[in-house]
Amino acid sequence: MHPYRTHTCGQLRPLHAGATVRLSGWVHRKRDHGGVLFADLRDHYGLTQVVFTPDSPCYQEAGRLNRESVVTVTGQVRLRPGEAVNEEMETGQIEVHAGELALLSAAGPLPFAVAEEQPVAEALRLQYRFLDLRRTQLHRRISLRSAVISSIRRRMVEMGFCEFQTPILTSSSPEGARDFLVPSRLHPGQFYALPQAPQQFKQLLMVAGFDRYFQIAPCFRDEDARADRSPGEFYQLDVEMSFVDQEEVFGVMEELFCGLFGEFSDWEITPPPFPRIPYAEALRRFGTDKPDLRFGLEIEDVSAFFAGSQFRIFRKTVEEGGVVRVLCVPEVVDKPRSFFDNLERFVRAEGGKGMAYLLFKEEGVEGSIAGVLGRGEIEGLQGLTGAQAGSALLFIADEEAKAGKLAGALRLHLADLLDLRQPRAYRFCWIVDFPMYGWNSERQCLEFSHNPFSMPQGGLEALERQPPLEILAYQYDIVCNGLELSSGAIRNHRPEIMYRAFELAGYSKAVVDERFGGMIRAFQYGAPPHGGIAPGIDRMVMLLAEEPNIREVIAFPLNQNGQDLLMGAPGSVSRAQLDELHIQVKPSTAT
Repeated sequence: MHPYRTHTCGQLRPLHAGATVRLSGWVHRKRDHGGVLFADLRDHYGLTQVVFTPDSPCYQEAGRLNRESVVTVTGQVRLRPGEAVNEEMETGQIEVHAGELALLSAAGPLPFAVAEEQPVAEALRLQYRFLDLRRTQLHRRISLRSAVISSIRRRMVEMGFCEFQTPILTSSSPEGARDFLVPSRLHPGQFYALPQAPQQFKQLLMVAGFDRYFQIAPCFRDEDARADRSPGEFYQLDVEMSFVDQEEVFGVMEELFCGLFGEFSDWEITPPPFPRIPYAEALRRFGTDKPDLRFGLEIEDVSAFFAGSQFRIFRKTVEEGGVVRVLCVPEVVDKPRSFFDNLERFVRAEGGKGMAYLLFKEEGVEGSIAGVLGRGEIEGLQGLTGAQAGSALLFIADEEAKAGKLAGALRLHLADLLDLRQPRAYRFCWIVDFPMYGWNSERQCLEFSHNPFSMPQGGLEALERQPPLEILAYQYDIVCNGLELSSGAIRNHRPEIMYRAFELAGYSKAVVDERFGGMIRAFQYGAPPHGGIAPGIDRMVMLLAEEPNIREVIAFPLNQNGQDLLMGAPGSVSRAQLDELHIQVKPSTAT
């Protein structure tokens, strides 16, 4: 017999009754029922109930076992009595009556319960992550992550992609976040950078003639944590394809997402082709470039209507270049006054000036601006918005960008309050036609608004003839349920277009040659048109696990301050190590 196990703790069934088996695992729970000891033994595969009767030679030793001790049990499989069958356990029809017990590793007092899913402070969980990972729900989420990655690999290979690995030690590049720098021992005063993404390398693979590339790629960005973004490092499905246009990239990814999400969930999935929504339209309709399409409640623009209105406040806003946005919310007029007062407080808390509203009741129109609008104006608004009896119109007037952001936040807030989201559904869309450039008001200059290596729509001619802020790029995001899963683009593969694109963003030819010399040289020797995308693994697993916190789908995450509480990173190093790297540490001036 195997020294540790003949079966796993999730394997035994009624057909094994009468067999002598050996199991190894952790003592999950222990119960004393009138002198008979029951222990649930747990391993990666499941739970099995083990019974220690007073006549068993290992009964006394079993009584001394602490929870989470690791043991090997040898005994006979028996069917449970009918009243003792546990339908919630896969092994709930059987139990193992122990004849032998070997303690492999004793557990000390636990900092928190493993068997019970009780709330535990996150700092304590991260400090004892090895224990936290034993808890059922987190263990399942990390196992799901493994299965998702395996499925992705299989599906990508089936679609003709080859998996390659790209360097971890590379040069610094402006990807939009701070680099993690690694000092060079052999080259004093010089540094490697950990890749924010394998962007340049995957493009060089296309130049090298590899037609379809993918990688489950680690990426490193020195940025603050968010609920949907882990500080420090994350993993993405990095994809690049040659001789493709935007729609071909979409087709591949839609096939992947539909297959992947259909494999791991029974929720409804947007059928391909996913909706394509231009960036400017997304901001106008939803107030964000990450729209949640599980509910309607779209934002409408009524600026033109109020340009000639008797309502001076809204008219003045439009005359000064602002806008008026409105949400038509059905079946809320019976809500108390406090409901609408709280909505206005929400808008103010988000940085807005306030919110006006109209309520269309059977007996007439009420609301904060009902008294300042004429009957004709109210009827006109009702016609524009389609407001029916029982509906409310919620207005926000402000600068265009701010009004859109406020209306978008209000839309999501209402979805929470009114439970508007379609349950058990994955609603995908593509956001397309991103602007190539944005204006940095602090530095008073143009900057890339998305990926700097993207192809501008219209190519070199657009860069030469169009106002820079009007140039669109072949850039796209894929969004699901209001969560951005990935950005991507058709790449700029021609040196003359790249030089001009970077010139408009303030980079000289010499700087481009210095920082992107490898790419520029490669493009001078024949580069195919190519494009790609890089969906986040962590975010995909978040959706499939129905888990809003990204740290709950990563085995060993950093905390919100970018610290590893288990391993004690970041930490100090010895003077000798610093001397080897020719580094001096500047004393902190923090008080």
